[in-house]
Formats: sequence, structure tokens, C-alpha cells
Amino acid sequence: MSKNTWWGKTLRFIGILLMALTGGFTLLGGIGTTCAALFPTRWDSMAPLARFQWLYILFVLTGIALGVWGIRATIKLVRGTPDAYITSLKVLVAGITVGGVHIYISQLLRGKSMPVDAVVYMTVLTLVIFLLLRIPFLWQGANFEKGDGNSNRMAGGAAAILLGLLTLTIPYTMGSTHTWNGVNYADAFNLFMTISGVGLLLFGAGILANLKMFQAMANSLRIQERNA
Repeated sequence: MSKNTWWGKTLRFIGILLMALTGGFTLLGGIGTTCAALFPTRWDSMAPLARFQWLYILFVLTGIALGVWGIRATIKLVRGTPDAYITSLKVLVAGITVGGVHIYISQLLRGKSMPVDAVVYMTVLTLVIFLLLRIPFLWQGANFEKGDGNSNRMAGGAAAILLGLLTLTIPYTMGSTHTWNGVNYADAFNLFMTISGVGLLLFGAGILANLKMFQAMANSLRIQERNA
């Protein structure tokens, strides 16, 4: 299976998208834990966490760090660096480990652990897919170190657009688990989330537009060479 076949490009595209979504979801999850970590006594359901406030502040910092690391791993996958795949595996394993501890502690203290569960499920799914991609006959096509630059950039642009949509819609998708006394705390950072989401949409659209422009110029040059 050649690395330049449509099948290989599709596998890399899926891997990059999943890694980007996992990194973004982890980052947003870390930011979303801020309210519970800093002000647990404001809500009856969060009050049991007050005794372990230091731990939840650590979960916030770790979640943000893992999210940034996951986005960095995504950039490595797009660029096709030699350590892209192993870096992605490290991020995913670390995310599942920290997320698993977070779920266990939250279930123990308050009987609930959402939305951490969703982040961990997404991370597990991505890890399973990445491990499957390492199967030899699949790896011949999916090998991120030898991927085609144009197809990888297309995946990067699509990933940025999906992250933008995720950022803009998170107040609604997570509203049911973050609403207390009629206030949706998932919408607490509205201005920051809106600016970030729109920025990611424009960035992703710019990548795809430039890629199409480059491809059009390349095709035009090929036609001129054939007609010369």
C-alpha cells in the first residue's frame, strides 16, 4: 500500500482529525473544571470537592497542559515529524491516566464525573484508532512520518475548523452538565470562547483556501508544460 494512495491519505486524515479533536476537547475540559476547582462551595453538588480543592486545581492545570500538548502533537502529525506518532501516543496515554483518576475521585466524592467522562471516552477512542493504524498493512499507508504534505495540510485545516465549531458550541453541548440555579457556567468565558472559535474557523478556512490556490497554480503549470 503506497503512502500516496487515497487510502493512506484517508487514514492520516482521520488520525489528524481525531488527535486535534481530542487535544481541543481536553483543553476545553481543563478550562471547564475551573469553576468547580476555584469555587466548589457555591453549589451544593460541588461542595464535597472543597476538601480536595488543591487536587482539582491540579486537574485544571494538568488538563490545560495535556490539551496544549495534544494540539502540539496534532501539529507534528500535520508536519510529518519523526516523533509525531510516539508523541501522540504519549499524550493519549497520559490523558487517559489523568482522566481516569479524575473520574474515580469525582465519583467517590460526589457520585458524578461528567463532563470528564466524555473527554476520557474521546481519548480512548483516539488511542484505539492510533494503535490500529500501527498494524503493518495499515501503517504502510498511514505512516505520518512520510505523509503527503498537501493532504496533511488539508487535514490540519479541517481540524482547525472542527475545533472552532467545538469551541463555539461547547456552551450548548455542555450546558446541561454546567447549569446551576438557572446559570449556564459553560458559557462563563463567552468572549474568549467566541474569539477563539471564530479565529480557528478563519485559520482553518485560510489553510484550505491557500491549499486550493496552490493546487490550482500547480495544475496550471502542468498544463503549460504539456502544451509547450
